[in-house]
Amino acid sequence: MYREVYLDNSATTRPFDEVIEYMSFINKNIYGNPSSLHTKGLEAEKLLKKARETIASSLNVRSREVYFTSGGTESNNLAIMGYLKANPRKGKHLITTKIEHPSVLEVFNYLEEEGYSVDYIDVDEEGIILLDMLRDKIRDNTSLISIMYVNNETGSIQPIEEIARLRNRGNKDTILHVDAVQAYGKFRIGPEKLGIDLMSISSHKIHGPKGVGALYVGEHVRMQPIILGGGQEFLMRSGTENVPGICGFGLAAEMIHAKLDENLEKVKGLRRTFIEMLKENIEGFSIISPDNSSPYIVNVSFDNLKAEVLLHHLEEKGIFVSTGSACSSHKSRYSHVLQAMGIKPCNIEGAIRFSFSAENDNKDIIDAIEALSEIIPKIRLKSFRK
Repeated sequence: MYREVYLDNSATTRPFDEVIEYMSFINKNIYGNPSSLHTKGLEAEKLLKKARETIASSLNVRSREVYFTSGGTESNNLAIMGYLKANPRKGKHLITTKIEHPSVLEVFNYLEEEGYSVDYIDVDEEGIILLDMLRDKIRDNTSLISIMYVNNETGSIQPIEEIARLRNRGNKDTILHVDAVQAYGKFRIGPEKLGIDLMSISSHKIHGPKGVGALYVGEHVRMQPIILGGGQEFLMRSGTENVPGICGFGLAAEMIHAKLDENLEKVKGLRRTFIEMLKENIEGFSIISPDNSSPYIVNVSFDNLKAEVLLHHLEEKGIFVSTGSACSSHKSRYSHVLQAMGIKPCNIEGAIRFSFSAENDNKDIIDAIEALSEIIPKIRLKSFRK
């Protein structure tokens, strides 16, 4: 029986024990519908309000600007579709990048079919968008730009402040949406200060429960809902609120932000140790993630082997990693992110994403490197024999 080593924290994180206990308490005791007028409903509404204030405080925004959703995908959909629905005369031109999450790219594909014109900005070999190209694409009729903060496969960090400056120079009326799912809870983010109008975040990436997220909507942004019904969430997102999930999200956000700097330093150390040990113990690999990427993600391509084969051998030793984003790992096509970065197909085939959290320790890193040292020569040998 192997010790479990979880290095797939960008797919999801293990919920904090305190979050699980808090949610269990709410499920058992605070089960009223927050829309109900009786005491049980008011109890739930009070906790909902507290969670909203916690999330707002972590972003340094007003609580009225935070709308709870079912997760990052819904937040991304609501941000783009909700804004365009409310502002049909703002222009039919949109901008995004070639490395976005499918919950953004699929929306833009749909919007193209609906008559919108979309420009997909290229990225360089480090996965950073070409700012000159973005500057040249902003037009008078560009209504919305959507760009992710931290890439979920490589950890590349986009220059959001510079992007907002280019938007202001090109067309101040253009709304900037940022998918910050992989950045929230890792870095201090003030959307208002950065010039972000809409921003998506998710709970299960910060040791909260799955199925909960939030969208920051600046008070100056006019939106329309994409889910209709009882008018919950200030008429923006109908449906009875997931009170235990939202409260768990609030507690996870409070806990993670209390140790944000400490966590960042710890994960930087883990990443540094991981890369140093890779260089000392493994031959034939290249690190795809740039040096200045998020320390929470390291994408490594191993020569002359298939990543999926390596992943399953690691799994047999209790080590859990990913071949790319969790949302696309069941699809057979090559990573669109690595293709956009110009990575060769043979290197994409051998690419593994190791993603850390402050819950990991040096023993996890040592176990992972020892397993890689043992497995890689064997599976490379097999491939040569074929």
